[in-house]
Amino acid sequence: MTESASPHISSARVTVLKVQPGDPPFRLVEIDGELFGTAKSMTDVILLAAAAGITIHDLDDPDAVRWVGGGKFTWKLH
Repeated sequence: MTESASPHISSARVTVLKVQPGDPPFRLVEIDGELFGTAKSMTDVILLAAAAGITIHDLDDPDAVRWVGGGKFTWKLH
């Protein structure tokens, strides 16, 4: 019996959620499944991860960061 193909499930410890309304808009950041802080830019994501002891070398690596509701360039509500 063959195993059915399944989509890649990210093993990323850092998850950046969709843009939230605010002045300026922001995104919630979860680390290891727990709300860790808010980010207003890619730099904030890197700094939050570093504060948790995680080094991110590539924001496009799905094993490093999981982006929900838009990628690394999505920081405004549409």
